[in-house]
Amino acid sequence: MDADVVVIGAGALGLSTALHCALAGRSVVVVERHTAGSQASGRAAGLFKSVQADELRTRLARRSITKALSFADWAGAPLAVARSGSFLIARTAQHREYLCRELAQSRSWGADVREAPRAELSYYQPAGDDFALWCPEDVYIEEPASLIQACLAACRRHGATVAENEPVIGIPLTAGRAAGVETVSRSIAAPVVVDAAGGWVRQVAGLAGARVLPVAPVRHQLLITEPATHVDPADAIVRVVDAAVYLRPARGGLMVGGFEPGPLPVDPERQPASFSTDDVPLDLGVLRQLAGQVASEAPAASTAPVAEHRGGLFTMSPDGRFVTGPVPDLPGLWVASGCNGSGFSSSLAIGEALAAWITGGTPPPGMTDLAPGRFGPLTDDALVSRGLWQYAHYYDPVAGPALSGS
Repeated sequence: MDADVVVIGAGALGLSTALHCALAGRSVVVVERHTAGSQASGRAAGLFKSVQADELRTRLARRSITKALSFADWAGAPLAVARSGSFLIARTAQHREYLCRELAQSRSWGADVREAPRAELSYYQPAGDDFALWCPEDVYIEEPASLIQACLAACRRHGATVAENEPVIGIPLTAGRAAGVETVSRSIAAPVVVDAAGGWVRQVAGLAGARVLPVAPVRHQLLITEPATHVDPADAIVRVVDAAVYLRPARGGLMVGGFEPGPLPVDPERQPASFSTDDVPLDLGVLRQLAGQVASEAPAASTAPVAEHRGGLFTMSPDGRFVTGPVPDLPGLWVASGCNGSGFSSSLAIGEALAAWITGGTPPPGMTDLAPGRFGPLTDDALVSRGLWQYAHYYDPVAGPALSGS
């Protein structure tokens, strides 16, 4: 089998890249070792956040929101999106100053963000003198699998082949260039190979002999409570930045997730070959501790019975930004990774930009800043420690670790 582009991994980033390459007229094959969306993407919170830490990420986030809302128009498949808006809330003076800075810079980058009155919702009642920003552009997808199914339908509608339960076992090279993939059942020749393998992205790149990609897989967890009469499904998303906690209505109950201060790195390379996201160790106690920080404002977050507890792997980079573009010193091999907690929500824009780079030969504005070779050599210890810092400071990156040396 021959193709113009082979994408490894049928999560949100991989499927979006495949779809946009197909829309550009390329023949595309997606190979996935499990089923589409069964790893990190299917376990996402589904939140789309317009306020980001820099102008490029803000532009990508807002573009992704636009593409999600208009998905049926440009992709030809239905996608339900909750146009909820969101509140960013700070309960300390330090975090109030942080949100004021975010307000000013986000507005300068074109985002619709406003200082808000008290964020009084059915499930969240301020207990003190909170400071809140209102982000009317923010949306969410109730069930993350909906985005995966919409992308699958659109890929097939536009001629892309998606092969599930077909692990990649090799990436052959011809004259030092990636020339396709070997799966357990066949060979697929292609001049472009996109590694979108999520937590396994480094191992997949290693099949081509690529040096280590600059990402570290880190566990992320969330829970959904049993349905509760006091949760209004039409309510907005809430993000309490000083607690590093997010909440939204979900299935008649409440979704509660957060960024633990002592995150758990999980390297699939050090696990058995059969390891999947189903095997990521979960700890409900961590979520209960996070929820306890907002117990006064959102009692249900810490007291309501749990209907679902799920988790996945974030791929964290040393600077908290995506790792997207051509792999250094290995022509033909590209990567779509470094989700840093925003891979699902920015996937439609990242896939669009990466596909434009692949098919047009010119990187869209700003995309070279996300190229995987931007860090230089890093030891595994440095990669993990910096990735953990980025995870723990997702909502308040007050000061990052030095990025020079190892």
